[in-house]
Amino acid sequence: MSDTYDIDQTADTDAEPLGPLVLPLDAWHRARGGRMVDFAGYWMPVQFEGIIAEHLWTRASAGFFDVSHMGQLYVSGEAVEAALEAILPIDLSTLPLGGVRYSLLLNESGGILDDLMVTRWKSGFYLVVNGATKWDDIAHLRELLPDEVTLNHLDDSALFALQGPKAAEALEALVTGDQALSSLSFMRGAAFKLAGIDVWISRSGYTGEDGFEISVPAENAAEIADLICAQSQVKPVGLGARDSLRLEAGLPLYGHDMNANVDPVSADLLFGINKRRRTEGGFPGSEDILSLIAKGTATRRIGLLIEGRMAAREGAKVLFGETEVGTVTSGGFSPSLERPIAMAFVATEHAAPGTPLFIDVRGRKLAATVAPMPFIPHRYYRKGAA
Repeated sequence: MSDTYDIDQTADTDAEPLGPLVLPLDAWHRARGGRMVDFAGYWMPVQFEGIIAEHLWTRASAGFFDVSHMGQLYVSGEAVEAALEAILPIDLSTLPLGGVRYSLLLNESGGILDDLMVTRWKSGFYLVVNGATKWDDIAHLRELLPDEVTLNHLDDSALFALQGPKAAEALEALVTGDQALSSLSFMRGAAFKLAGIDVWISRSGYTGEDGFEISVPAENAAEIADLICAQSQVKPVGLGARDSLRLEAGLPLYGHDMNANVDPVSADLLFGINKRRRTEGGFPGSEDILSLIAKGTATRRIGLLIEGRMAAREGAKVLFGETEVGTVTSGGFSPSLERPIAMAFVATEHAAPGTPLFIDVRGRKLAATVAPMPFIPHRYYRKGAA
């Protein structure tokens, strides 16, 4: 990292950094044996005790993830709802206070610039965008938002994820608020206090498990991380297991399973475009996207179960017989299923579950079968569910 760059300087300018920066928990991770790598412009832990062990711990108990590299934004001001609806394919009129919704940032041809989460706060909207794209997202939003709408980059906040079937049990012992943590269902959030510190907690995440995302003051990040990880149900987990968990959950990763040349219809992400907007349009790329909804797409994002033990990685060719019909976009070994799995884009006529395909891995043809996603059932805590 250049000596001329630090977090404070970047925060002042909102300029994209030139090299890896440190997050508030950098020393905390290193002290716990985190193996640090450069990811999205920051030093981040890829693992602590091992990817498979951390993956399985999260599926059975609760994993603590530092996702402070992601961009936390607050958009407010006059007519902010209409201003955001002109940019995002989302129906904000149906989003309640504290409600969280997945959406997409699109270009004029319907390609995906980023995927993001939008939450309604009392006087505006809280957005969480991907770390690798946040500088471009900030510039893009500032260019499109009208002058009366303000975008604040909440760079004085850290962001954690606590994921797994025992996440609620671990966190409930630590928080107080006007409502019980147990009152939050999937994709709902509220303000709480954790050890007397004001935090925002949403019941959300990207592992397929029940869990929470917790926005905290950066100055209190280590203190709060210590408290959470002192719970017997919790262990710190790195980027490696976060990736294998989201792959099992069938959740796409920006820059791999979607990019500016991929539309949300082909990517099977229409849940990021609310029903009213699919009829009315009025967002970037809407004409192209509505046409694809009506006519269908040439390719589809699919899941693949692979025979044997060899994993297929991004870029591997997908074959039907000897004919190339697609490309792997994410792949790896599933610790839960104990077999390799992958996501790919293939020609629509070969996208039906049960279709037999092959994957070319360095000249070796691996037998694979199109499978429904998620590979592992989601276990979100939904309101009214048993």
